[in-house]
Amino acid sequence: MRILGIDPGYAILGYGVVEMTGNRFKVIDYGAVTTDAGMEMPDRLKILYNSLMEIIMRHEPEVASVEELFFNTNAKTAILVGQARGVAVLACANSGLEIAEYTPLQIKQALVGYGRAEKKQVQTMVKTILNLKEVPKPDDTADALAAAVCHGHSAGSRNRLKSLNMKSRR
Repeated sequence: MRILGIDPGYAILGYGVVEMTGNRFKVIDYGAVTTDAGMEMPDRLKILYNSLMEIIMRHEPEVASVEELFFNTNAKTAILVGQARGVAVLACANSGLEIAEYTPLQIKQALVGYGRAEKKQVQTMVKTILNLKEVPKPDDTADALAAAVCHGHSAGSRNRLKSLNMKSRR
């Protein structure tokens, strides 16, 4: 299964593409789409959308794992990040991808085993699970890869449950 992980943001949108075979992950690509602070918001959103469409076309993921919004005390920032997240979801939907959404707590739980884990702990697990030489930078990229791994673990669990349910019905 090829998974596109997305950490939404309007200044920096992190992405990571991983291939999961069995319970093993292989990194295909990762990086960040950035927009300049001086740009108008519609132009920033257009860059995010077009960049994600290009990434999706290039890597052909089957599913997108998008981090849900963490409510920020700054309402204006939360709204702007929400717009970027909406654009990311739209790009995935327009590309026919299945979309899974996870809270930061769920992602931390899936990678570290503790929903209140520190950012550094999650980054270390991303590096370890994906067999990378160093923690991906910027942080948004590591967060996107974490979202992809989270979905891989969740999908594996769902598939095992589905298989058990099918066997018990026989």
